[in-house]
Amino acid sequence: MTLTRAKRFTIEEYHRLADLEFFTEDDRVELIRGEIIEMAAKGTPHTTCCSNLLSELAALTARRATLRCQDPIILSPNSEPEPDFAIVKKRADNYLSGHPNPSDILLLIEIADSTLKHDLEVKLPLYAEAGISDYWLFNLIQNCLETYSEPYLDLKGNFGYSVKHIVLPNKSIVLPCFPDLSLDLSKVFPGIDI
Repeated sequence: MTLTRAKRFTIEEYHRLADLEFFTEDDRVELIRGEIIEMAAKGTPHTTCCSNLLSELAALTARRATLRCQDPIILSPNSEPEPDFAIVKKRADNYLSGHPNPSDILLLIEIADSTLKHDLEVKLPLYAEAGISDYWLFNLIQNCLETYSEPYLDLKGNFGYSVKHIVLPNKSIVLPCFPDLSLDLSKVFPGIDI
């Protein structure tokens, strides 16, 4: 029996496929650890939460940071995920010369309903391995915000975060990158009557 391996792509190869129009404009894919992963379709709660969060974060971070929504970030030579939000440092070229990398990232945010397992088991360790200091997960299944900080590597070679907090949707939370700014979660979670 002959075993075959799946092809793992680098970011350069992934971009070349895009240049060759291998993907259509309707394809929603991202590169994770060399694999081209099809992104899940967004349901109404995800879309509503994303719109609410875009409005709130844009007002909070204006002129202090760059807010990117569902845009690529570069974490390693074979990982270019597209988190729902990335708050990144301002750069003179507004990232025209390249996507943000871990040294640019102040906060990563994912919104999860059908993607909860993927965001916890695949993206969380990926972000921790890249040294992303703060990762937020808007958990639409449990209607809470999960915040993760202090990335670590355990003795078995697994990456994770040593600090996890649960924040209820009727609370406010301070942005870790700007301690003088807080986000009112009641304005973000869809369908929450406080």
